Amino acid sequence: MSVTTETTGAGAAAGAGAIVDLKGLWIGAAALNIFYLIVRIYEQIFGWRAGLDSFAPEFQTYWLSILWTEIPLELVSGLGLAGYLWKTRDRNLAAITPREELRRYVVLLQWLTVYGVAIYWGASFFTEQDGTWHMTVIRDTDFTPWHIIEFYMSYPIYSIIAVGAFFYAKTRIPYFSKGYSLAFLVVAIGPFMIIPNVGLNEWGHTFWFMEELFVAPLHWGFVFFGWMALGVFGVVLQILGGIKNLLGKDGVTALIG
Repeated sequence: MSVTTETTGAGAAAGAGAIVDLKGLWIGAAALNIFYLIVRIYEQIFGWRAGLDSFAPEFQTYWLSILWTEIPLELVSGLGLAGYLWKTRDRNLAAITPREELRRYVVLLQWLTVYGVAIYWGASFFTEQDGTWHMTVIRDTDFTPWHIIEFYMSYPIYSIIAVGAFFYAKTRIPYFSKGYSLAFLVVAIGPFMIIPNVGLNEWGHTFWFMEELFVAPLHWGFVFFGWMALGVFGVVLQILGGIKNLLGKDGVTALIG
């Protein structure tokens, strides 16, 4: 889907061509959803069959092999994405046209939408699923099948997308390039901090033998850092403010009138 403005008297909205092209959004959201549906089917097949005994050979084959593959792959992917966005940054942001800046704001909104999809799968779906698993099965390892998917797959994936969105804004949009948006830092860093909090969680369960209750104090860190994803609303307000400044009163009227 693409939207083309037809007005010629509204500054940033003037000109030919598409300002809004949602192809990247649909591809990103579809890829995430399809990938996680495949992962869920895999869990359904091999969770009970090969995931109950961490000392069994099939556990090594079907679960630990995923763990040892995903961690270095995610690290390389995150560093590679940040490095690519930085290397290809716009070195003359003062020269971009208002129309191009508006297009980049739209692209950033698409980044954040895909990030929201990733946050749902990681911090909601797989997290609730993990709680159900703990209440059903007595675990004999910190690296349970559900932890391997939740902590070491879905959390890094949404963190990588957040880093990508942050670097895209920092390197391509004048407003975000001039300093550091506190709201954006909260969004990018806050939910990522759930990953090191996993270490505290596993240490506590190992030494205190706590019951697996979501309301246990040991789990408060997950809630604290997870809710930092709500900082995305602050980022969206900054984006909308930038768009409003680009369009001006006449441009807003032309687009919504």
